Amino acid sequence: MKINLSGHHVDVTSSIKEHVEEKFSKIANHFPTLISLDVILSKEHGKHQAELRTTYEGGRISATGSDDIMYPAIALAAKKLDAALKHRKGQLKANLHAKPGMTTPEIAHERVQEMELS
Repeated sequence: MKINLSGHHVDVTSSIKEHVEEKFSKIANHFPTLISLDVILSKEHGKHQAELRTTYEGGRISATGSDDIMYPAIALAAKKLDAALKHRKGQLKANLHAKPGMTTPEIAHERVQEMELS
C-alpha cells in the first residue's frame, strides 16, 4: 500500500513517517486490495488533526482523528479507518448472499403441489 503523507502547518519528519507506516502496516495486511492511502496531518488552534482518505472496493472511505498531541491523533484516525474498512467489507459480503424472493400466491400454490409430501 502506498501512503501519501503531507502536512499542513506541520513539518513531516522521518520519525512521523515511520510512525504512520507502522500504524498502517496492520491495515495493509488486513486489506490487501487497498492500493493507496492519503494522510494529511495538520495543526490548527493548538490541536493536531489527522485526516485519512482511501478508496476500497469502489467506495470512498475517510476518517479523522484529533488530539492535543499528534501521535494519539494518528492512532485515533487509524482506529476509525480500520472500523470503517471492516464495515465496508461486511457490506460487500452481505451483498453476495442471495436474497429470498417473493412469489405470488398462485405460483406458491403450484410449487406446493409439485412437492412430494409424504
